[in-house]
Amino acid sequence: MKFRVEKRLENGLGRAGVIETAHGEIKTPAFMAVGTNGYVRFLSAQDLEDCGVQAMLSNGYHLRRRSGQIAAAGGLAEWQPRDQEVAGSIRIDGLSAEAWQGPTLTDSGGFQVMSLGSGLGKVVAMDRVDEVKNTAHKERLARVSEKGVDFIDPFDGQPDFVGPEESMQIQCRIGADIHMAFDELTSLADTYEYNIEAMERTERWARRSLAEHIKHRDDLGYRQNLYGVLQGGRWEDLRRKTAQNLAKMQIDGIGFDGFGLGGAFLKEDLGEILRWCNEELPLKKPRHLLGLSHPDDVLIGAEMGADTFDCVAPTREARHGKIYTRDGDINLRKFTGAGEFLDRDCDCPTCRAGWTRGSLRALWRSGEIEKKQKYYRLASAHNLRFIVRLTEEIRKAMLQDDFKRYKENFLARYYGGCE
Repeated sequence: MKFRVEKRLENGLGRAGVIETAHGEIKTPAFMAVGTNGYVRFLSAQDLEDCGVQAMLSNGYHLRRRSGQIAAAGGLAEWQPRDQEVAGSIRIDGLSAEAWQGPTLTDSGGFQVMSLGSGLGKVVAMDRVDEVKNTAHKERLARVSEKGVDFIDPFDGQPDFVGPEESMQIQCRIGADIHMAFDELTSLADTYEYNIEAMERTERWARRSLAEHIKHRDDLGYRQNLYGVLQGGRWEDLRRKTAQNLAKMQIDGIGFDGFGLGGAFLKEDLGEILRWCNEELPLKKPRHLLGLSHPDDVLIGAEMGADTFDCVAPTREARHGKIYTRDGDINLRKFTGAGEFLDRDCDCPTCRAGWTRGSLRALWRSGEIEKKQKYYRLASAHNLRFIVRLTEEIRKAMLQDDFKRYKENFLARYYGGCE
């Protein structure tokens, strides 16, 4: 993998660049569509291309039991889900389940198994979760140790284990272009003392991840790449320290190919935390901001040095009736403007085809499964294109030395119209 910076903002952090992978280029800043199980729900690979998607993120935890099948197919870019998996999902209106053949990224699975230990949703601190383990909806299903995470799989109720070595082996079988080192995600409720403990463990896991990844990164016949993941909560000293440590971490002269910016962020702290991290990380390696997609988060992230982004929100919120527009979000539950287009400035496939707010709402409220699924496809494509287009415009503004004006104008219009 290669990364080149084409333009930097005056703050020295934000930049436009290009990531070169074995399966194509990613022009940054860029938003990656989330295809948890190797495909984006209700959208085909052609739909993703029509929305301008450059890369897809899939989930190492959810794909772990199929990693052998994926490796046998030649990696994620060659693997196709079985027909029965996509029936009633993306195989509608003649859509096929062809593989996404562009750049891909997998996460380590750490978020999923950690959330089982911290109360199913990062509600409870990992070091205090025993206080609520007997409550019906917050049973502790994961326990962290130096070796990794022992957990109860919520899908089949069976005990399982993932550590740094297992995560790397799984991801290298899946064969995405970019992988994430195994890390311990802390919650907003965790103390400073526990964040020190978790951060230091994450760094030890990072070294183990790197060592195991080096063994298997060429197994499928092309180079797979590894990002180290930064934790450290909301504390500047921890964030800067772990950024410095991961930036210089090497085994036999081999270091991380890029970095994941992880953690549970308060909105008001996001910019500062990213600044602390990215002032310490090397300029010539890419950075991925995990799990955020709201326009202000993306704009702040890009300004403070994040190159790529991912989040399930655009497609998930579309399925629940939230439609993104330049003038704020439309909630189909609070419906107005039956004959209006979703967004008069939108170039997504749905808007280009002439779908209106009223016609989409009728599909969404329909009791017929085919119409409901058609709505899911149309609304998901619209929201995904909205965020992808935002990153395209951020990149263009950076290249034209117009980022500050673009950011101010976009936010004033968007948040001036939000419900």
